[in-house]
Formats: sequence, structure tokens, C-alpha cells
Amino acid sequence: MPDPIGVRADWLATNGDREGTRYSRLDQINRKNVRKLKPAWSYHTGDADPQKLTNIECTPVVVDGWMYVTTCSPRVKIVALDAATGKERWKYDPFARPRPGQIIASGGVNRGVSYWSDGKPNGLRRVLMGTADGRLLSLDAHTGKPDPAFGKGGEVDLRAGIERDISRLPYGCTSPPAIYRDLAILGFANGEGTGPGAPGDVRAFDVRTGKEVWRFHTVPRPGEYGHDTWATDTWKERGGCNSWSGATVDTRNEIVFVGTGSPAFDFYGGDRKGRNLFGNCIIALDANTGKRLWHYQVVRHDLWDYDNPCPPVVCTVRQNGRLREAVAQVTKTGYCFVLDRKTGEPLFPMEERSVPPSDIPGEAAWPTQVFPLKPPPFSRQGFGPEEVTNISPESRRYVSEKIQGMKYGPIFTPTGFQPTIRFPGFFGGATWSGASFDPTTGTLYVNSNNIPREHHLEKTASGSRDPYRNTGYGRFHDQFGYPAVKPPWGNLTAIDLNRGEFRWQIPLGEFPELTRKGLPPTGTENLGGTIVTAGGLVFAAGTKDEMFRAFDKKTGKELWEYKLPFGGYATPCTYAVNGKHYVAIAAAGGGKLATPAGDVFVAFALP
Repeated sequence: MPDPIGVRADWLATNGDREGTRYSRLDQINRKNVRKLKPAWSYHTGDADPQKLTNIECTPVVVDGWMYVTTCSPRVKIVALDAATGKERWKYDPFARPRPGQIIASGGVNRGVSYWSDGKPNGLRRVLMGTADGRLLSLDAHTGKPDPAFGKGGEVDLRAGIERDISRLPYGCTSPPAIYRDLAILGFANGEGTGPGAPGDVRAFDVRTGKEVWRFHTVPRPGEYGHDTWATDTWKERGGCNSWSGATVDTRNEIVFVGTGSPAFDFYGGDRKGRNLFGNCIIALDANTGKRLWHYQVVRHDLWDYDNPCPPVVCTVRQNGRLREAVAQVTKTGYCFVLDRKTGEPLFPMEERSVPPSDIPGEAAWPTQVFPLKPPPFSRQGFGPEEVTNISPESRRYVSEKIQGMKYGPIFTPTGFQPTIRFPGFFGGATWSGASFDPTTGTLYVNSNNIPREHHLEKTASGSRDPYRNTGYGRFHDQFGYPAVKPPWGNLTAIDLNRGEFRWQIPLGEFPELTRKGLPPTGTENLGGTIVTAGGLVFAAGTKDEMFRAFDKKTGKELWEYKLPFGGYATPCTYAVNGKHYVAIAAAGGGKLATPAGDVFVAFALP
């Protein structure tokens, strides 16, 4: 029975839909009344650990009045809630049974679950989750019990399908499977440091049985397309090159899209000379077979950890009066690549530019990189003295002195032996937060960072397998802990994908103590994405000031804000139950932004 609100009322996937648009046609909450938005209910997961800065990066999935969430990492649980009241319906603990020796990938981060049904009244309904220790689970959506027909007791050991022993290597899922027909399509988190790594292959499994149906090798093997982009045998046991952020699906054209990360080791490639396909690529795969249809590499021979941090958004744009089926990939470098969905052809001009060489012995940095001429970059590119902070004379003086003897330069300046400034930093530009897309206007909304980092390489001991190691991922800041560059430090940008131009760009977030001193809002580092609605609104949290905000999607004007109990470092969702419209978000703080940690989901509605 359709919901009385009159439009599709569910949030079917982490990214809203299979295409990853995060767009809702619900408009009960809109520009005129959003200022009245109040908490409707909250749910505490009960498993926060403030000492370990646990967090929740999950976006709820909502179907037919049921909400499915995951709890605090790393020992996440799966919970079903009543989406109208927040009342718990069932809870399942994937880690209840001890698993000694299992290595967890990416610190156990989890961004939610997937939902599948056979489409029949009273038919099969399943909740699926990939775990960070390398399992795929299938639960009955209404009871929370494991599906006995799936794998072994509702569980598939994903490590068992790998041809070599990876028992001592990190391998698992941080993002939910993409659902296409009866397939669950998984990307993986694996090792990105020195030494051997588990494969980053994309894999598809039958949602009814758990049987693997196809696999795409993201590091090509002998005889496969792209194998010649790896020198000699350097493809073997190679980590990275993984779609850790998941996938999106064009169901009509039967295409799966992934964005892959950098090859391991992130900052030195002397042992992997070449372009290194399919690292840092946008890849289109046949959804039925996993066969490569096309690819586009956005960074060659990555030395900067410039992963594609999210899957491409499946969208349609209008160019010269003609509709074009496209995908849009936002990147850590601050660029948005807009490509034809069927061919991979760029829809806007690209320019090949020379980039700085490496001064690390044994390295062979790729001499050029590709730069989109449209849309313009939504984050700043490279570091020089002109970027030094101006929030106070004291901060400017401190940073100006600190950069003496440091290595810096334009984007794609390779890391050196001396402290090197990375800008954009390791968290972008864009992050796993990704982007949302309004199909009615052709507008993409992306939140991003202007946060510099500092690190360097150092030689390892004689006889080590790898000649160099990375010294860390430190933030580059002033003596007071603020970013060492001029504000804004976080942005929200509306990009017209029809024309390749900004509609608007605003700072996202603030440091209240700086605002009180008379500085304009500076923006903050942010992790957690946007959604966009037919009510004319863009919702976003993710900022270090722990605020949840709504903006006018046409102008960027802030229309509403609410101080969350903890930082909302996740993407919200929106849905309706019995004619009432809600917006919900995980507010658990902690994590990489290191604010106080909690354990709550909050849903908002009009009084």
C-alpha cells in the first residue's frame, strides 16, 4: 500500500537510491517551515567508548516504516528500529562469537547496511552487511535472524574465496554492498602500507545463496587489460587499488560504477613503476558479469593517497539542449570529473599538465596529470606562502617561520625526506562523505575540506623489504591548533553539472570562539555528507562544531541549525511514515575528528 504522503517515502540505500543521488522527492519539510524542525525521537546504541573515540558513520536505511542501522565501531551491531518512534525491534551482534586472530580493516569503520527483497507480497526481505573482518552477513529483515540458505548459517567467509593466504592481512568491508537484482556487489578495505596486501578486487555474490558470481581484478593479472601498466612482477600481492567506498548502479543500463583508491604503498611507488591501473580509476563494469566496460584514471602512479573516496554519482545532465547520461566523481584533489555513463568520455575539456618530479631515490613519478577545466576545483590546490593563515598576526608569524625548510608546492608535489605539506590533505577535498545530486536542476552538492597535512618519508633499516616508510598523517596547524592556512577550512559547494560552474560556495561550520572575536565563520574540517530534497533544502552535519544544518538549495542561505548531542560525522537520511516526514542522523562524535564520543541516532520532524 502506498504511503499517504503520495511519493516514494523510503530511503532505500545508504546513498538514498541505487544511483547514489541522495535526493528525496519529499517536500513536507521545506524552506518555509524548516525553522520549526524539532527532535521527534532518539535512540542510544549503548556501546560508545569515549576513551577509544568510537564513532558511528552509518546512514540509516528505511523501508516500509522499518529503519536499519549499525552501531559504534569497531564491534558494530545491526539494529532494526520503528522509523516513526525509534523503538528497537531487534538487534544482532555479528561479533558475539569470538573470532581470535581476525584482523579488522580500517579500524572497524562501518557505514551501514543494504536492503534486498524479492518484490513479492510477504516474500523474502533481507538486510546485508559486510564486516570489517571479512564476512558477508544476511539477516531476515523482520526478525533479525540469519538466513539459513545464505552461505553457512547466514554468513559467507570472504577470505575463503581468495587464492592465497591473507589470514594475517586486513581485509573486509567498510561500506554496504550495492544491490543489483539478486546480486550484492562489494568493495573492500585492504592494506595500503608497505608489505604484501590483500587484493582490492570488486566481488559480486548471490543474495539468496551467498555464492560468488563474478570478480573484477583491480590489479590486472597477466593477459588482462592494464597488466602492462605494472613493471615486471610488481602487481603481485599488491594492496590498495580498492573500491573501499562501495559502488553505485545504473539499473536501466545494467552498469556498476566504482571509484578506486591508490595502489599500496601510498607514498612511494619505486617498486610499482608505471601508471598502475586500476588504481585511482572510475570504472564501469557490466553488472551481470563484472566485465570492464570502460575506465578513466584520475591520478596516475599515485604518491599522495589521493583515493577516489566515494562511488560516482549516476546522473543525467543537459548540455547544448541535449540530455546526457553521466556519472560525476568528486575527489580528494577537489576536482569533479563528469563522464559519459556509457563510454567514459569527459563531458567537459581536460588538460594534461606537467607536475613536479620526485627527489626520492628509486622513485619514478608520472610526469603529467590530468586536470578538468570544468567544473573548477571546489578545494584549494597546493601550498605556498600566500596560503599562510591570516586569523591573527601571532598565528601568521608562527606558521611563516614553521614553513622554513619544509617542502611544499603545487598539487601533486611528491613527498620528500624533509617535512612535506600536503594540500589538499589526506581527507580531501572531498571525502567518503561524497556528494548529493538534484535531478530537477542538475546540481551536485559536495562538502569538502581545506585542511593541510604534514608528513615525510624516511629510510628504513638496511635489509628491510621496503626502502622507505611514511612518518604519519599529521595535521599542519598553528600554535593554537587551528589549520595553518587561511580560512575557509571547510566548504559546501553547489555545482551546476549542466554548465560546469558553481551556483554558490559557502563556508561550512565555524569555531564559535573565533566568531566571537569578530572573524567570519571559518568553516571546519568535516566528515559526513549532504542530502537534497524537493522541499528546496540541503541538509548537512559533519562539522567539528557538532551542528546539524539545513540550507536553501538555490542560494546556500542557512535556514536552520541544531546543536547535536555529539558530532554528526555521518550522512543523514530522510523518509516518511504514515504521512509524516522525518530527517535522521547518527550523532556519535569521536572518530577522526576526535570530539567527544557518544552513541545516539536522532530523528527530526515538524511539530
